[in-house]
Amino acid sequence: AVRVLDIILRQNAAKQGCLLVRQSFFHNNPRNFAELGAGVLGCRGFHSSFRATQGGLSLNMDVSTTMIVKPGPVLNFLMENQNVKTPYQIDWIKAKRMLKNLRITTYSSKMEYKITGLSDKPCKEQRFFLKTKKGQDGDGEEITVSNYFAQYKHLPVRDSADFPCINVGKPKSPSYFPLELCNLISLQRYTKALSSMQRASLVEKSRQKPQERMSVLRDALKTSKYDADLMLRSSGISIGADFVQVEGRVLSAPKLKVGEGQDFFPRNGRWNFNNKKLIQPVKIERWAIVNFSARCDTRYLVNNMLKCGEMKGIVINDPFFVFEENNQNRRDPAPVRVDKMIEYIKSKLPGPPELLLCILPERKNSDIYGPWKRRNLSELGIVTQCIAPAKLNDQYITNVLLKINAKLGGMNSLLQVEHSPSIPLVSKCPTLILGMDVSHGSPGRSDVPSIAAVVSSRNWPLISRYRAAVRTQSPKVEMIASLFKPVSDKEDAGIIRELLLDFYATSNSRKPDQIIIFRDGVSESQFNQVLNVELDQIIQACKFLDESWSPKFTVIVAQKNHHTKFFQTSSTENVPAGTIIDNKVCHPKNNDFYLCSHAGMIGTTRPTHYHVLYDELGFSADDLQELVHSLSYVYQRSTTAISVVAPICYAHLAAAQISQFIKFDDMSETSSSHGGGVTVAGGVAVPELPRLHANVINSMFFC
Repeated sequence: AVRVLDIILRQNAAKQGCLLVRQSFFHNNPRNFAELGAGVLGCRGFHSSFRATQGGLSLNMDVSTTMIVKPGPVLNFLMENQNVKTPYQIDWIKAKRMLKNLRITTYSSKMEYKITGLSDKPCKEQRFFLKTKKGQDGDGEEITVSNYFAQYKHLPVRDSADFPCINVGKPKSPSYFPLELCNLISLQRYTKALSSMQRASLVEKSRQKPQERMSVLRDALKTSKYDADLMLRSSGISIGADFVQVEGRVLSAPKLKVGEGQDFFPRNGRWNFNNKKLIQPVKIERWAIVNFSARCDTRYLVNNMLKCGEMKGIVINDPFFVFEENNQNRRDPAPVRVDKMIEYIKSKLPGPPELLLCILPERKNSDIYGPWKRRNLSELGIVTQCIAPAKLNDQYITNVLLKINAKLGGMNSLLQVEHSPSIPLVSKCPTLILGMDVSHGSPGRSDVPSIAAVVSSRNWPLISRYRAAVRTQSPKVEMIASLFKPVSDKEDAGIIRELLLDFYATSNSRKPDQIIIFRDGVSESQFNQVLNVELDQIIQACKFLDESWSPKFTVIVAQKNHHTKFFQTSSTENVPAGTIIDNKVCHPKNNDFYLCSHAGMIGTTRPTHYHVLYDELGFSADDLQELVHSLSYVYQRSTTAISVVAPICYAHLAAAQISQFIKFDDMSETSSSHGGGVTVAGGVAVPELPRLHANVINSMFFC
């Protein structure tokens, strides 16, 4: 019934000429457009859907943004898209791919057409057979496209005679228009992957403070005119004009423990290490700097690192050597530059260092990052930290040291309750915490394998230390396929066995009696699969290790990709860190709650929606919510509470980092050169990832 009502909402928006993207609707209003560069616009609209809640049937509305192709002359779009100054610089192979299936209008006919391709020859040379009116079959003449438009349509082709024509016909009966006569129509979705600059621009331009978002949503409800919709009225639906009022609670921040026996409470989800030492700082004796960037002052960097390290309790010796890249190598492909640098390092260092600090030439998407990480983590077994500093201040260097400390086996801070240990249920008997996530390739790339990552807690009763296991699987498959993977009667090559053995080795040779699973990135329609497919594989992996062993499970799904937002009635600010809502707007039957564990500094806070799918441990609602809240404070990379539990964040980081190992454009080369072979799942050959070196496999390399 709810689905039918959603279809009525879509119908309502379609009548108003909106672009429909599932339950999000976008009006053709230039005020809602924002330039993202390369001929792409961000288009602001709104999401609207009905949801069954504890308070009855509710309308869920939120601001939504999609990407559209910039309307206007096709030639202008192509030049902007390819960042060229004149049409003569356009790459027509790229242009053909970009334009396919977009819709245009033309000056000559005003009709709307769908682009099927481009002509093989330029407009002034592309000929077609023009039949004479009232003539017999076969009567007519061969004529070029440019001559036809000049003679018969009185539209001389001036700007695009040297360029291909747009084809809007079928393969056997093409129909051509000169480029300069074609305009892209508005509200056409752009579905390709955005560049990092475009993504940053989209995030910045779609950001709204809580009060601004509230007023936009009120306006959206008015312009939708749902009260006047006959179908909704005949269904007995009337929609109130005000936001639903719900009661929330603010959970207290957990007490944190740092070095020299100090305890402290974070304030509004934040803290710092000023005048504090790390709880378990490491000693860095053998390390070196590798500089791929011509711009970095390495002497200043070293001095500041030693000074900041001393303040945090990390003892850092002087680096063994600073390896500067030879200027002649800078034009080589990234893998070649990395190989040459590693040969240089091997020739100078007496043995493998504990750490290589790598200075990259670009801040975002450096080509060196992937090959560098792969050589070090997979082949050499050396922990590496990459930096690309815009400005080298103490805050930046301290943040880098937090990451290095965690990677080398140290800890920055701990929860007081795990140190004591006094976490309800978790501290009483050995408990394994898993975070699971799958990352997929860019939109439109169905040939890029998905990456499944599972992180697991170690050193019970701690819940702050993790290690990761990562595998490839078939593209766009969300369920993790390799949790249990028996290769013989005695051997299981799956992820879970690897993590269970690690827990046993680091937790005084004890098997976990309880396993808590946090799963990210699944929609409500996939909840049953999480239980029937993934949980079933995990249980099988446990039984394969020991037939008589039956741990208890709790399965929790975390969702960030939803449209529920909370606003304070008494303040224009975001809701405070630790805000929890478990009534009225939650599911009428299932066990779920919303948690804003972090302090929203910009834009409007997006809460995480946690669904408890299965709970054999028997948590009380308060204890489970406190555990989830506490797990937002154990993220070693930052001094803030994060928006989702740390195990899920770590799984996301591990998948993202290891996906850089394989540049999937040359898949065959990478899969064969590492002896990994390919696994076939669902009929698609998938290259296996190179295995991590024994020296780093148990580290928090993903930090």
